[in-house]
Amino acid sequence: MKFSTRTRYGLRAILEIALNGNENGIYQKDIAANQNISYKYLDQIINSLKVAGLVTKAGGRRSGYVLNCKPSEITVYDIHSAFEHGVCVVDCVSDNYKCDRKDICAPFGFWEKLNSQIVQILKSTTLEELMAEQVKLEEFVH
Repeated sequence: MKFSTRTRYGLRAILEIALNGNENGIYQKDIAANQNISYKYLDQIINSLKVAGLVTKAGGRRSGYVLNCKPSEITVYDIHSAFEHGVCVVDCVSDNYKCDRKDICAPFGFWEKLNSQIVQILKSTTLEELMAEQVKLEEFVH
């Protein structure tokens, strides 16, 4: 299983927004520069985060982006869901996939269990936890 670039960059972008959260927010150009993401590509990522209700503009046209709720209320699963429809390690565990071998296939149970564990990790990891880890890493580097 591989997470898309949009999901990975989305996680980096929202982490940047969370870490630089003041009432004026952080400008998209600054997120792009700090995270080394093209401005045009970041525009699509920010739009997906806005549609998912995770970020918003701080004020008028000349304001930056802020979180729509507390970092402790946003999970990695929420961020992933802004870009992808569910988690699926193999096709046969997808809700819309019909497999005639499902009931007689030992590996199916393994894939289903693995998929559930990945979903659980994504749902139990908050943006607040990632922020704390990022702060530790930056303190260690400096």
